[in-house]
Amino acid sequence: MRHTIARATLATLSLCGAGAAAAQSNVILYGVADMGIEYVNNLGNVPTAANGFNPGPAHSVTRLTSGSRAGSRWGLRGTEDLGGGLGAVFALESGFNLDSGTPQQGGRLFGRQAFVGVTKAGVGQLTFGRQYTSMFEALGNFSPTRYGGYEPAVLQSGAAFREDNVAKYTGKFGAVTALGHYSFGNGTVLPQVGNTGLALGGNGEMPGSARRDSAYGVAVAYNGSTYGLVAAYDQVNPTIGTSSGTFRKFAVGASYTAGAASVMGGYRWGQSKGPAGADIQRDDYYWLGANYQFTPAFSVTLEYTYDNLRSVFGNQNLPNPWQVLLLASYNLSKRTELYLSTAYSRNAGLMLDSGLTTYANTLALGNSLVLGNGKNSMFGATVGIRHLF
Repeated sequence: MRHTIARATLATLSLCGAGAAAAQSNVILYGVADMGIEYVNNLGNVPTAANGFNPGPAHSVTRLTSGSRAGSRWGLRGTEDLGGGLGAVFALESGFNLDSGTPQQGGRLFGRQAFVGVTKAGVGQLTFGRQYTSMFEALGNFSPTRYGGYEPAVLQSGAAFREDNVAKYTGKFGAVTALGHYSFGNGTVLPQVGNTGLALGGNGEMPGSARRDSAYGVAVAYNGSTYGLVAAYDQVNPTIGTSSGTFRKFAVGASYTAGAASVMGGYRWGQSKGPAGADIQRDDYYWLGANYQFTPAFSVTLEYTYDNLRSVFGNQNLPNPWQVLLLASYNLSKRTELYLSTAYSRNAGLMLDSGLTTYANTLALGNSLVLGNGKNSMFGATVGIRHLF
């Protein structure tokens, strides 16, 4: 539960003695503390230049892991009523590893979100800073686990689902939400892993190279009480060598709720091209899941995900990755939850992490989800506790 830590009426004095205007300000502190004990089999190492791009032999591991259900974080959000339906908003959100106390998102202080903006009743909100992409935000309500557990969110929306230097519009009109964003330099950097020969991304905002690491996207979603629909487009132009590629994604999804049961699923088209227009990857990703609320405190979610690899560097005969996921949740209170998250993946690591996703999940989490040599499947299970504050 979010707690109000400051609420004050501020007197804003205009210059040149033009008078004073009163504005109501509200700031809240919030967060998530999520910790679990995880077992995973068939693990290897991230294939980097240091190990000759060799994941090595497969092993099993039992470990403490932070953020298996939802990323551990703390944050500040604020609003100010400026009058006439106009308001100011900001958010600062920091991700951390609860097991070690270290920061996530590459050590950024506010690596999850950091933005400021204005909002107007009946018009929408315009914000500036580090934010989620339109596709990632819109598809959240159509993810069976809401990006929890072993959900393959990176494969679905792309590794750059958070971007720097973003101008973003959000409009809510009843059950309809419209989103659009543009990044002047998305800031996502992925090192070379495996034998792809590619290092991707950069900070952008380069003089004379406006396209490099720019990104943009749009989305529209209808979230009704019984059914929902969503469509989203996302494009990133990551640095590759001294030029830039073109990574495009388009997704549609639907959901249906009847009593204690809900079903949702979708399709995501993806195409990644290099600077000269050569194909890097072309795939079709599908997901389908269901949730059943057995009691007000206990729920179970099942999900199946499948990626049809049509072409990877011209290779059209690679095995297609898929995963089955189960998430069981029991709420001890409105703020504290016990959960079991488990998944079985084939032709990729858990969360469908592989060289095709540049091991983005593994690199972000700091815990390997890489298949060891000679293995083509992985099983994982986490028993954990999540507390909201």
